[in-house]
Amino acid sequence: MVQTIRNAVMGSTVMATSSIFLSSGLAAIISSTYSGNEPIVDAVYGAHGDIVVAIKYATILFVFLFAFLFYSLSINMMNQVIFLINIPIGVEDEDFTMTPEYMCGLLEKGFVLHIVGNRIFYAALPLLLWIFEPLLVFLCSLLMVSILYNMDIVYGEDKDSTKREAKRMAPKEVI
Repeated sequence: MVQTIRNAVMGSTVMATSSIFLSSGLAAIISSTYSGNEPIVDAVYGAHGDIVVAIKYATILFVFLFAFLFYSLSINMMNQVIFLINIPIGVEDEDFTMTPEYMCGLLEKGFVLHIVGNRIFYAALPLLLWIFEPLLVFLCSLLMVSILYNMDIVYGEDKDSTKREAKRMAPKEVI
């Protein structure tokens, strides 16, 4: 169990590192290309004026920073579970009692934060294409929606066979 959590933490760490690396690169591009004293004249979605390009880069920068935030929170939750898994169940303190439900809740929050970080990171791909042309954003968004939909939906033969398989795979209670 701890090995699986450690692997998830390593995955979150790699993605968080990638997010902050890309954020740093975008911040460097923004600071070297935009002077800040030009008026907004290109308010069109596909415009390539200096201020519009700076807005595009800044938007992508914030997306990567939010992805980094969610990956960092995911790492925090999973590390808490790794430490708490070593506490014997039933040991009571005056302020806190360790329960399996509490640890499962923390683990679930950690994985949900990782999934949200992944989704935000994946949302940056269409935004990166936004720099070049709006049509690419539309096409990439359609492709991303179809790929993520197929990743999220589990197809089974029927609902009863899926439930039987889940019951068969469920761990047995120890008496």
